[in-house]
Amino acid sequence: MLVYTSITKNYLPKARVLSRSLKRHNPGWRLCVILCDTPPENFDLRREPFDDLLTLAELDIPDWKSWAFGHNVVELCTAVKGVAAQRLAGRGGEDRLIYLDPDIMVFSSLEPLADLLERHQILLTPHLLEPETDAGAVIDNEICTLRHGVYNLGFVGVRTTGEGRRFIDWWAARLAAHCVADPANGLFTDQRWVDLAPGFFDGVHVLRDKGCNVATWNLHHRVLAKNAAGVLEAGGETLCFYHFTGFDSGDGRGVLLKYAADQIEAHLLWDSYAKELRANGHGEAALDHFAYGCFDNGVPIDAALRRAYRMRRDLQEAFPDPFRTGKWSLQSWWREEQRGVGLDAS
Repeated sequence: MLVYTSITKNYLPKARVLSRSLKRHNPGWRLCVILCDTPPENFDLRREPFDDLLTLAELDIPDWKSWAFGHNVVELCTAVKGVAAQRLAGRGGEDRLIYLDPDIMVFSSLEPLADLLERHQILLTPHLLEPETDAGAVIDNEICTLRHGVYNLGFVGVRTTGEGRRFIDWWAARLAAHCVADPANGLFTDQRWVDLAPGFFDGVHVLRDKGCNVATWNLHHRVLAKNAAGVLEAGGETLCFYHFTGFDSGDGRGVLLKYAADQIEAHLLWDSYAKELRANGHGEAALDHFAYGCFDNGVPIDAALRRAYRMRRDLQEAFPDPFRTGKWSLQSWWREEQRGVGLDAS
């Protein structure tokens, strides 16, 4: 079974934890990493727990530098998921594909998901499986889900033929053109798009397994506890995989304290994950720099310029390598724009 994830190099430690946990419980499964960045110095795939690694340049994206420039780091790592699925479809004769976010850790066999893909075309996990009863939780979870998407796209399972392939091609096209984080205007990367999938495609299966894609936004409905055999369960079902969203920002811990303050196993789990990350290089200075967050002279790219470049075909045609600096570059044009002088972009 082939699994893939998408990262920048500061997420390499998370991808290592994901891969090792995946293979611990699923011997013979393979993981491919999509690297939306330049590799760190002295990177050697042979020393990594991954089976393969593809860069943006290897995904056959037309004018990929121009395309990448129009996305911030979160949008970019999300936008490649569709085209990567196209690239990986059928690789090694495998007709099933699973995407997992890098900040996920696997705790038991995923074979039940592979079996579901024998009977269904697309597997999705909702953020929530039960309605909220507390007014604050309605705002935090239900309304937030309405803004960001019914399904959490930290996980997607798909067949690479038939309706599954139709989904992949549609998903890739939408993400190539419209993968932006703009909830106020109805878009949040790939998640709002997939709200349409059950209406567009046959064979969509909504996973209601409480052990799949457990996270702080649903943890109060899926209490973590060990059974008599010492197996970790979520809401009484075997914990399959946990999604550590908001780990780096601290937001995840904040929600954990708000909605699962008395869940001892949940706190132990977060502590254990932090230890795993440190053991796999989390926080190393060499992993901090996002190559596509700056021009080639190291100056950070303004978010407003990214938006302007993404929306204006004239800028894309005038500056096909927007990261390049110097005379008659996108950076020099932007500086003149900011000064109110303006340069001809034709």
